[in-house]
Amino acid sequence: MLLKIFPNAKKGLLFPNRSWADKSFFYHIYPLGFCGAETYNDFQMPVVSRLTKVLEWLPHIRNLGADALYIGPLFETSVHGYDTADYFHVDRRLGCNDDLRSLAQALHARGMKLVLDAVFNHVGRRFFAFQDVLRHKEQSAYCSWFCLDFSKDNHYGDGFCYEGWAGCDDIVKLNLAHPPVRDYLLKVVSFWVREFDVDGLRLDAANRLCRRFVRELSAHCRGLKNDFWLMGEYVYGDYARLACPQMCHSVTNYEGYQALHSSFNQGNLRELAHTLERQFHRGTGVYRHCLLYNFLDNHDVSRIASIIKDKRKLFPLYTLLFTISGIPSIYYGSEWEEKGERSQGDACVRPCLERQKDKDLTSHIRKLACLRRQNPVLVYGDFRLIDVESDILVFSRRWQRQEARIAVNISAKTKRLKRGMQCKYLPPYGSSCEIFSL
Repeated sequence: MLLKIFPNAKKGLLFPNRSWADKSFFYHIYPLGFCGAETYNDFQMPVVSRLTKVLEWLPHIRNLGADALYIGPLFETSVHGYDTADYFHVDRRLGCNDDLRSLAQALHARGMKLVLDAVFNHVGRRFFAFQDVLRHKEQSAYCSWFCLDFSKDNHYGDGFCYEGWAGCDDIVKLNLAHPPVRDYLLKVVSFWVREFDVDGLRLDAANRLCRRFVRELSAHCRGLKNDFWLMGEYVYGDYARLACPQMCHSVTNYEGYQALHSSFNQGNLRELAHTLERQFHRGTGVYRHCLLYNFLDNHDVSRIASIIKDKRKLFPLYTLLFTISGIPSIYYGSEWEEKGERSQGDACVRPCLERQKDKDLTSHIRKLACLRRQNPVLVYGDFRLIDVESDILVFSRRWQRQEARIAVNISAKTKRLKRGMQCKYLPPYGSSCEIFSL
């Protein structure tokens, strides 16, 4: 990547501190897979302190340039982490509460933030309230915690049916319209902040959450920590419904994710340009006032190194991840071009990994993280499209008295840039960032 900072560029620019996460680069870990935990929890096996592996990786994560760790579900579940049995104890396959406390302290000692996966839309069948319903049926005091139908039966032979989630009947949807449920979950968050000094939450299935609950959660979290950060998982729909001052700071940008890998694979950057203009254009972008959470892969989708057919395109792709509007995130191992096909099962995209030697892509990501950290225009700048062809994209970001101009080339040929850049030629699969004062 070519970087030019022109001589009259001014340092020390001031910019609003809307959230610590705005300026952060996130590293994402799915802990059950990463730590090599057993697939199933029988709730009798001994506690194994596997979270120490995350501690061992912290020097690498920090050296990569990450300022925050988003770590997937940590608390006691039966299988995959999203079927919660106990919100107050770390999953015995990962360790104990002291292990999480030590991890949080180590992160904060390095100036990093900790964001946990909060699974509040549903629980597992081992959750205490659902177990009470199984025992006492309609006489249970917890019937109103779920959406139940006692006129039917299910394949478990429970004597009733319940609302699951996305066709998964090992998961039981919580009734968030019921005040005691909301109160219980707010107590959970208070415990996490008190015991582990958590800095933020990623809300699983946030588009399914009761909006009233999200507003109450947001207010509650601000009362616990005035800089507490909330990010919602939102796959399809209007992100602005959730990314607003009374609810979440950010949401997962699946629309941008789709446009990034599709346009690179198809060799058609016009698709990406259309999405970026729709989302972030300085005057008309529907999310121009939001800092969405950007990613190239995560625990629910195929690894980007398996999606992109030509691995040389990963370099300009990561350049865009760090220079378009939004908050960048890297999924563990992708800095080493780790592969994994979602169609082959969860384990393929949630593997147990060991440290690897840095590659050219690793160094590229490290430089991009430094570039973004040092230039607030890449955090808060508006988006202006300058030029686009099938294999060339040129755009600018402006903030206060600073402008950044970014160009990427996804072709195998050196390309001449027609407008917008001081640099007139980009090498194959190259990118350039030029920063000016205004």
